[in-house]
This record gives sequence, structure tokens and C-alpha cells, in this order.
Amino acid sequence: MTSLAARVFGGRTAVITGASSGIGAGLARHAAGLGMKLVLADIAAERLAAVADELRATDTRPEVETVVTDVADPASVDALADHAYTRFGAVDLLVNNAGIMAMGYSWEIPAERWDAMLRINIGGYVNGIRSFVPRMLERGERAWVVNVSSIGGLLPSPLMAPYSVTKFGTLALTESLHYEMRMKGAPIQVSVVTPGAVKSEIFRAARPGADQAPEVTGFSDHLQTMSDERGLTPEEHAERVFAQIAEGKFWVVPQPDTLHEALPARTDMILGQVDPELRLG
Repeated sequence: MTSLAARVFGGRTAVITGASSGIGAGLARHAAGLGMKLVLADIAAERLAAVADELRATDTRPEVETVVTDVADPASVDALADHAYTRFGAVDLLVNNAGIMAMGYSWEIPAERWDAMLRINIGGYVNGIRSFVPRMLERGERAWVVNVSSIGGLLPSPLMAPYSVTKFGTLALTESLHYEMRMKGAPIQVSVVTPGAVKSEIFRAARPGADQAPEVTGFSDHLQTMSDERGLTPEEHAERVFAQIAEGKFWVVPQPDTLHEALPARTDMILGQVDPELRLG
């Protein structure tokens, strides 16, 4: 039996940023399996090409384009949009996913790393919206904009302030865009994805150097271990994401148990104006 996601997205065109690894690569693989045409973007050219070659070698042999893109550069994202529309004539689904991580005390993370995270994790999504949404509006047909936030976009964490800041910002940006599409009466569905633990190298890649305080490296190692041992695979995550988007959901929550366990206490804290309490372990 054909899934709802395959019926909704089969034959359509998706642009996915940060597609060379992790969540982005998982989304690309699942989209290909649904019968979508793909434009994959990332700054890591070799890894991006490897993902595309892998997809082209599958039985479905999807049409896949790759565009090396710096999402922090508006001109680079404009070029991505130009390529996608020239190649396929339209873009039905935009997935803003590209992002980076930094670990450490907020005052010790170098200014250039803070700047990079703000430019990529927030600015990259803004650039995607600015480059693609006007064309979607002009076309006037059904389309989707999906921004990947995090459970960390609802539950802030110590020792990863730039990540919390940018994922909270992604949530605000996505909700604002949702309201704007409703104001315009546009047939564009906006969704925000809030992943919990997903098997990837994000924490290992961002592991602090040996000069960092032991609690910083310990926290980073703990998060990577949780990802390795308890996380969804990128493919499992992608299947849940596409299923919920196809159902028309704004809130795409691949691991609802994690959210339902933590969010009520945070909501009570805010409503009760109770000082935040650090819980470790």
C-alpha cells in the first residue's frame, strides 16, 4: 500500500540543505524513496557528491542535482534557487536543515564561532526563505517550507548556548512564517521539525579541544553517547518527518515521548515564574 507521504510528494521536487550527512542525508534518502526529484545542497562538496552517487545507484534511480552552497551567503543561496528552478521548473519542498554546533561556556566560545553559528543556523534559513518563498508565492501552487529546529529549540541547555539560541530562533522564524502564509492566504504549508537524539557525528565533530574544562568535554561525550545508543537512525527520523508533514502538521515531532516528558515542567516553571533549575544526569 502506498504511503500518504508517497502520494503527497511523489514526483515533486525537493531542495534540502545540509544534505551531505546526518539528518539531511537521511531526509534525502527518504525523499528519493518517495519518488521525489532532488536538489541537494551543502558546503562539503565531496560528501555531497557521495550521497548523490549513492542515491543514483539505488533501484529507483532518482533525478538528483547537487549544488555546493554556503547557506550563510545570500548570493550562494540565490544561485541554489536559480539552479533548482532552471533544472526542474519548480520547487515544491524546501528543507532548511544546514547547521553547525559549538560547545563550551557561552563567554569562552570564540566570537568567530558565535558569528558562524548565527550566520549559518539562522541566516542560512532566512536566506532560504528569501530565495525560495517569493517564487513559491508567484507560482501559487501547493508547496512546503520545512525548517529543522531541535528539541533544543524548546528546552535550552548549558554549555551549548549558540545551539540553543539558534534553534529557539529557528522556531520563532518558522512560526512567524506560518502566520505570514496564513495572512497571504498562500497554499504553502510551513512546518518546524524538533528532533531529539538522532545518530550522527554532530557532537563528535564539535567536541571541544583538550584545553576545555572537563565538564564541557564530558557533556559533549555524554550527548554523543546518547546519540549513538538511543538515537533514531537518520532514515527512521526522515520517515517520521515526511509522514507528519504529509499529514499537514506544523509541529513535526519525531520523538514525542522526549518532548512530553520535559516540556510540561518547563511550561510550569515559566507560568509559575520559578527560577530555572539545573538537572544533570
